Amino acid sequence: MSRAPSRRSVFLGGTAAALGAPLLTASTAAAAAPGRVSAARGKVVTGAESGAASGWKLLRGRKVGVVSNPTGVLPDTSHVVDSMAARKELNIVGVFGPEHGFRGSAQAGESEPEFEDPRTGLTVYDAYGADAAKMTGLFRKAGADTIVFDIQDVGVRFYTYIWTMYQAMVAARDIGAAFVVLDRPNPIGRRADGPMMTKDFTSGVGLKPIIQQHGLTVGELARYFNGELLPGEGKGGKAELDVVRVRGWAPSAPAQETGLPWVPPSPNMPFPDTATVYAGTGYFEGTNLSEGRGTTRPFEFVGAPYLDYRYSDRLNSRGLPGVRFREGYFVPTFSKHEGKTCAGVQLHVTDPRSYRPVPTAVAMLAEAARYDGFAWRKDDDPRPYWIDKLSGSTRLRKMLDAGKDVREITAAWEDEVRAFDRTRREYFLYR
Repeated sequence: MSRAPSRRSVFLGGTAAALGAPLLTASTAAAAAPGRVSAARGKVVTGAESGAASGWKLLRGRKVGVVSNPTGVLPDTSHVVDSMAARKELNIVGVFGPEHGFRGSAQAGESEPEFEDPRTGLTVYDAYGADAAKMTGLFRKAGADTIVFDIQDVGVRFYTYIWTMYQAMVAARDIGAAFVVLDRPNPIGRRADGPMMTKDFTSGVGLKPIIQQHGLTVGELARYFNGELLPGEGKGGKAELDVVRVRGWAPSAPAQETGLPWVPPSPNMPFPDTATVYAGTGYFEGTNLSEGRGTTRPFEFVGAPYLDYRYSDRLNSRGLPGVRFREGYFVPTFSKHEGKTCAGVQLHVTDPRSYRPVPTAVAMLAEAARYDGFAWRKDDDPRPYWIDKLSGSTRLRKMLDAGKDVREITAAWEDEVRAFDRTRREYFLYR
């Protein structure tokens, strides 16, 4: 017995009725016939938009499973699964929801249990945390011979959707299914930065050895996985991979300039500005500071009850490129320091092109560590420190504990970044 489907049916199926029938306008007519979208010139066109504009021609005659979440939208904000399901010539056999679920109703570290989607009638399978073996079982249960992946990533190793994609690619390869990525822009651009994941610290927030800020779209990352990692995974070999490319996008353009609708990829990624800073301030999940969960600006607000005004002053005195730190106070409504007043900062990125989230966050950690109340977050685990899982090794934590200079710390992974950058260039789709 599952409690979730009945509750979701009331919420998703009953909302429109409660609001009353909408007026039929040009925009609502497009939403009523999702997927009939023509790709206009002179703008950024996602892989999903191209697929829909063709009537999903590439999926005809296939048994299609879709890995997606609320970000899998078309320009009219209708969902790709709704668009596909509306076409009688397509055979959509199942949907696979990652962390937070297909329709996005679950919080961090949670998912939606298997249910029948009230809008489409499709079975939605819980794929969060699924390894390749479990994913293989789900694909076989659905009867899929083609897997479509459409999720907006934010360009950071510890954002879990890319590892859902990796496991799905392995599973698709193992059952002989095609794998199609509907590509989307990387909202934080092409920059590569941060430490490499090491074997001893792999987890659901960093499954394989890539650097922290990888600078690839999910389509490019799928190509990297296929060329560099899948051949050494399990029985070996590559997936049958196809990437439907983005058109009209320059990798130097931040998300704010693409003109695409921003759908929060997760509950605590509400704005493009959040994604801009997350590659660095995500580190604070590994500390006893609040990373701003339970505020309207998660990952932009960082603080704790034991900080004070000097924190912002010290950070601004460093002259870090592309960012200013506003002295800020906030009371988280959930998560760390719930209901307590936290002193700290709000990051204001003044120049996304010069701003470097990883070195900025290292400087923020170094200044926070000067306060007596600072501590690393620990769990009851053989590898207890969360920061080690986020950064990929013990190196960052130990260097900060030893009082090393920020420049010395960030220099420690420069060779890793250069090596990764040389390899990833083979898989670029956009210049």
